[in-house]
Amino acid sequence: MRILLAYDSLSGNTKMVADEIETILVSKGHVVVSLRVSPLAEYPLDEDFDLYMLGAWTVDYGRTPPDMKDFIAELAVKPKNVAIFGTGETQWGMEFYCGAVDRMATYFGTSYPTLKIEQMPHTEQDTTDITNWVNKILTLRSEMK
Repeated sequence: MRILLAYDSLSGNTKMVADEIETILVSKGHVVVSLRVSPLAEYPLDEDFDLYMLGAWTVDYGRTPPDMKDFIAELAVKPKNVAIFGTGETQWGMEFYCGAVDRMATYFGTSYPTLKIEQMPHTEQDTTDITNWVNKILTLRSEMK
């Protein structure tokens, strides 16, 4: 599959998750176009992808960061196959924890499960959760063909 892996990361936590996701995808033989969203980035939006994996940190009490919102706005149409992941901090309250993940999943109306990681992925459980999530997404996507 051709997969677009786009993420926004402030402190590097979401980038670490994206890097782990990319490693898994590439090890399974998928073609991955990975990019960090930013105002200066050139996006390959005229290309076809079988799956979009979008990740973000959460800002302003549960909101999606501006650069990710801008990236989403640049998509010509809402892709059907979108999987959402992100990082957050429960110290700001569970109602805001990974709010960007929830908002993006709602916006895209995705049926794929989401992935939420507390701060940076640094435990065996985080690695297991990321691996299991990627495998679940790939299985669900292959069932849709």
